[in-house]
Amino acid sequence: MLLKDKVCLIAGAASPRSIGYATAALFAEHGAKVILLDLLMNEQVVSGFRAEVENRLQRPVSAHGLRCDISQADDCEQAVRQVVELHGTLDCLVNSAGIVQSQPLLDITAADLDRMLDINLKGAFFLCQSVLRVFRERRSGTIVNVASLAAQRGGGLVGGPHYAASKGGMLSLTRSIAREFGPLGIRANAICPAMIDTPMLDGLNAERLQGIVDAIPLKRTGTTREAAGACLFLASELSGFVTGATLDVNGGTHIH
Repeated sequence: MLLKDKVCLIAGAASPRSIGYATAALFAEHGAKVILLDLLMNEQVVSGFRAEVENRLQRPVSAHGLRCDISQADDCEQAVRQVVELHGTLDCLVNSAGIVQSQPLLDITAADLDRMLDINLKGAFFLCQSVLRVFRERRSGTIVNVASLAAQRGGGLVGGPHYAASKGGMLSLTRSIAREFGPLGIRANAICPAMIDTPMLDGLNAERLQGIVDAIPLKRTGTTREAAGACLFLASELSGFVTGATLDVNGGTHIH
């Protein structure tokens, strides 16, 4: 088990079709004590998650849920305090909460931009701040930020310029954390997924989706478990000498 008894906080984990949910399930499979964090988190989500994973693994798992508005710094601080109160420590954060919106640049309103940055960038920033206060005292910890191909290519396949900008900021944040906190034994990395089968693809019609898939070298969309696998690698000691890195999970869509 790659994460046996590690306490892992997974943000953006309420939807069963999300990368966050799949990451929490895979981490639990590898022995982690997982905390699912989401604005829409409730006991029904947690009990369903626990039942699904335990039924598949045929053993009990440690899973709890916390409701949190990550755009609010105080909410993030409170959530991290609750995790530490529950488990006594915190080993890993996976920042996979986010929203997407597809609009031309000139159609993006100030309110659209504020909401995008509040959740995708400020939310990630606040959560990183909160967990780093714990990691700094422990002189260990890992952060995995889920960014996007949009941050690399200047606009996404499904997201607008404000989405790309928010995810680009997440990449810069990740590198800054890696540089500043590396001397304390704290690692921070990012993944850039694209064309993963999540609700973000639901807005594409069948013809548009097929056209995109035809251009992917692997000729298919990715699964949330495959994206979760990249998070598992970066969270575990398999990547012990990796920090400040960006791992592409895009089927070859963007080779650079």
